[in-house]
Amino acid sequence: MDITKLPIAELRRLNKRIEVELKKRDESAKRDLLKKMQRLAAEHGLSLDDVVGATAPQAKPGKAAPKAPAKPKGKKIVVAPKYRNPDDTSMTWTGRGRKPLWVQKWLDDGKAIDDLLIK
Repeated sequence: MDITKLPIAELRRLNKRIEVELKKRDESAKRDLLKKMQRLAAEHGLSLDDVVGATAPQAKPGKAAPKAPAKPKGKKIVVAPKYRNPDDTSMTWTGRGRKPLWVQKWLDDGKAIDDLLIK
């Protein structure tokens, strides 16, 4: 069958039939595999729940398996420091968030924050 010459309506009809057939075959294959697995487990004196239940959680039919927690979206923005402690140059502050104690002490002493700017 040369599908390149078929009209779009016919292609859509065939596509639906193919999807239905694929779903039937998938379900049939799953049932057959389940029966084989149950037989194999029984040969070893176990039930399928004994074998699978210990390693994987059982999902209820018709329900999706639980999802992992969502990761935070977006990228973490790295901001260059804007202020530096003149007494200890390893101590810096970006100017965002809570003021560090050394900045607060500087301001409490009546000094201007602009004096701490990194130039």
